[in-house]
Amino acid sequence: MTWVSEVVRPKIKTLFKRETPENLWVKCPDTGQMVFQKDVEANLWVIPGSDHHLRINATQRLKITFDGGTWLDVPLPDVATDPLKFRDEKRYVDRLKDARAKTGQKDAFKVGYGRVDGLPMTIAAQDFDFMGGSLGLAAGEAFLKGVETAIEKRTPFLLFAASGGARMQEGIFSLMQMPRTTVAVRRLNAARLPYLVVLTNPTTGGVTASYAMLGDVHLAEPGALIGFAGPRVIESTIREKLPPGFQRAEYLKDHGMVDLVLHRRDLKATIARLCRILTKAPLAAAETPRLAEAAE
Repeated sequence: MTWVSEVVRPKIKTLFKRETPENLWVKCPDTGQMVFQKDVEANLWVIPGSDHHLRINATQRLKITFDGGTWLDVPLPDVATDPLKFRDEKRYVDRLKDARAKTGQKDAFKVGYGRVDGLPMTIAAQDFDFMGGSLGLAAGEAFLKGVETAIEKRTPFLLFAASGGARMQEGIFSLMQMPRTTVAVRRLNAARLPYLVVLTNPTTGGVTASYAMLGDVHLAEPGALIGFAGPRVIESTIREKLPPGFQRAEYLKDHGMVDLVLHRRDLKATIARLCRILTKAPLAAAETPRLAEAAE
């Protein structure tokens, strides 16, 4: 090779080389359409055109719900890391380390206090990216802390549920969180504070069998999978073909288990409106003309 191929060509290649980010595009799971990530993010992580609601993490959920995307993090209590010293193909403590490194969260819950359309509110959001949003000791304590914060500050309590169910690595300790969270919801009821639940994709297992189905109002995002056992497990058990759309948000709404199925862009305003009605708080300025028009 000559000095031209050794020296000049690499420099020319470097001069015109353009770095392309790996996450520049997002592929729609429904249609296969490729969309700019910035467009999807600007649309609250909903694919324009198909309206497919992508799964988002707990921090993103709080950011798009609280006014100005700002809130105060509620400190969550520490719990026993590995009460059963569990090990399968991998040690449970190692799985936790991997999940914490991946998500930047201590566990599957994030709780915040702030304002939604000017109304003070306490919000708990589950993060499916953290071991499938599974319910264990830490998640149970986080839910209880969220309820205690709502009671202390006299605010509505809003839950964004996203979970595959109980955390098998914690055995009976995980199952114990179902009655504990149920008792916490009763405390909210006794304090006469609204408890709203937004069911996102997916909400299944022990979470559905406890606090996720005990709200005063149940909202859901379009296409969210909601149920206890999965469709394939049910079909193999009853040996029958399930109806189309079974266990999806729209099916549950048609059969009375979900009150409203809402596009993500409509969730914030609807939640604030419901909480104002349930707490008898003054309506926001923008709501008064709308109600007057509806009355006419």
